[in-house]
This record gives sequence, C-alpha cells and structure tokens, in this order.
Amino acid sequence: MTAQPEHPPMHRSDTEQIDQANATGRTPVVFIHGLWLLPSSWDRWGSVFEAAGYAPMCPGWPDDPSTVAEALAEPEVFANKTVGQVAEHYTAIIGKLDKKPIVIGHSFGGLLTQIIAGHGLAAAAVAIDSAPFRGVLPLPISALRSAAPVLGNPANRHRAIPLTFDQFRYAFANAVSEGEAKELFATFAVPASGAPIFQAAAANLNPWTEAKVDSTNPDRGPLLVISGEKDHTVPRAISEAIYHRQQRNTGVTEFVEMPNRGHSLTIDTGWREVADTALTFVKRFA
Repeated sequence: MTAQPEHPPMHRSDTEQIDQANATGRTPVVFIHGLWLLPSSWDRWGSVFEAAGYAPMCPGWPDDPSTVAEALAEPEVFANKTVGQVAEHYTAIIGKLDKKPIVIGHSFGGLLTQIIAGHGLAAAAVAIDSAPFRGVLPLPISALRSAAPVLGNPANRHRAIPLTFDQFRYAFANAVSEGEAKELFATFAVPASGAPIFQAAAANLNPWTEAKVDSTNPDRGPLLVISGEKDHTVPRAISEAIYHRQQRNTGVTEFVEMPNRGHSLTIDTGWREVADTALTFVKRFA
C-alpha cells in the first residue's frame, strides 16, 4: 500500500481567516484556486463578495507560498499535493466555520468544490471550468494538449511543474491578447503539483481514485457549473459532462457558458462578469 503524504498543520493565515469569517456572523464564501495559481488570484472576487454581504475566504492549498516570487524561488513546496490531501485540507477549514459556506472553485478548485459539496458541506457551490472526475468521459484533444507538459513524463507525478509562457498561453490565456497573456503569466503563474493531473487522467481506470465526486448526495446543495466557451484546458464537452453527471442530484443544478472566454476567465480582464454570474447564483440560495 502506498504511504499517504503527511498533512501539514493549518497555516496561520487560514486560522485567521476562519476567525475573521466567524466574527462577522456572515455567510462565508470559500474560494478554491486550481493548479498554477495562488489564493491571491481570488483577491478581486473577495472584494466583490464582501461588498455583497458575505465573508470571503481565500485559503491556499497545503504549503502554498504567499507570493508568486516565493513560489518561483521554492517550487518544490507544490510537489506531491494530491486531490485527496487538498480536499481534506479544505474540509478541515470548513469544519471550523460557524456557518455552512458558499464554495467557489476554478479548474482543480472546481473539482475540489464538487467533492466538498458532495460531502454536504456547502450551502451552495460554483464550479468554474472544473477539472474532470470519475464518470466524466470526454477527452478533447485540446485538454490533452494542455495537460501534456505534465503527463508527458511519468516522473512529473511527484514533481512541481512550471509552465512556459507558450504553454500558459495555450492552456490559460488563448482567448486574450498576447499582451494580456504576458501580463497574466507574470502576475499569476506559479509551478503546480503534477499529481492531481495524473489522478484526473486515470480516474476512470481507478475505482479507488481520489478524483471522484458524490453527485447524488441530497445534501449537496445548489450547484452552478460555469464553462468558458474557448477554454482549451476544460473544453465545453467536459463541463457539459460534469453538468449532466451532477443533474442526477435532486438539488438545483445549472449551467452557464461564458462566451469567448478561456481558462483564465477568473483572472483576466473579464473576471468581473464571471464573478457577477457566480454572485447572482449564490444570492438566490444564501
């Protein structure tokens, strides 16, 4: 049996965010980032949700550095973070909240969001360009090409993998200008754990995979699936398959496509439209 990685203690900043959210008495909104990004990628979203009366929280994955500069200086801290380990980390954070939170995630954060919602821990959830999970079958060519920098070498499963600008341009920033793509790359891009990509790629071959979601739990809560029309990493076929899988649930399940948007839709100049779409949905339920 493969030894499981040790779970690092909760970061002080996570504890502070928990205390702050509980002190407000407001409904918390937990934002979960995906690979190649940091919690700071949600900062502008947090301001929008705070103004709307929520208590935003942007906790990181275990061992996340505070800044892009720190991440680039010590990339090895990202290595060997698995879907299960990260899901348990966020579950522990949510377990310390006084109110059931809204959970919003992008990419692998979208997968983690659905895992958490499937455990009955979310008042409502929004999965944006979510990574696939067991039972989601489409494998579009663009998704395979986006994952190739990791999947191309089996040893990458245990490494932290950075993207070159050209790889970032294809996987994240294909729907924005060259100039904006360079700015996004410099501002947000960090190395990422290779493990989750291997887990998602093999999910339909592994009955014991951590990349699985309980989509039928009646306590899942309302779920919105958001898809970027031009996303290479998570093309519409994957998002639609996720949506149809989640429709088995008795709760509200909705789908929205954002026209002319790529995988960078949460951080590029059009981020506010996506944030407002998510906010409109969650305000109906919490």
